Amino acid sequence: MLSDTVTAYIKLRHATGFKFAKSAGMLKSFAAFAEAQGDAVVRVSTALEWAALATSPQQRHQRLLLMRRFALVVKAEDARHEVPPVDSHGSPLRRRTPHIYTQAKISQILRTAADLPPKGTIRPIMYTTLFGLLAATGLRISEALALKCGDISEDGLIVRKRLMPLTH
Repeated sequence: MLSDTVTAYIKLRHATGFKFAKSAGMLKSFAAFAEAQGDAVVRVSTALEWAALATSPQQRHQRLLLMRRFALVVKAEDARHEVPPVDSHGSPLRRRTPHIYTQAKISQILRTAADLPPKGTIRPIMYTTLFGLLAATGLRISEALALKCGDISEDGLIVRKRLMPLTH
């Protein structure tokens, strides 16, 4: 049964440190949908039909990516599983063009941060350091905030984990 395969996959993801709560619910939903159609394995047609039930292009895309990752793993043990193509519903992810600050603007931001109240506290130092780190390295804010003292090595900074998951 597909629901048994989904349950085993969810247990594997949890055992390897993933929270996987939202995705687990989506996979269970897919398994129920597929089993209602008589499928015992992942079928591309069923995965596409299930993904199409989402209310937005981004949700359809996310569902399809989740199904693709799941299918790739379970196909390794059972070749009857089909892997949905990655671009069936297109890519709704349209990233905004990043704003590149000029050196003058960065200097202004750092000066403003250094003047933050209350004077004589760590707050102005902390923000100046944070904004300077972001400007100098190109780190995401979540990556910079997750840094620990041990992440500084002779080779530079070590960014240990991605904090913006593609799926839950």
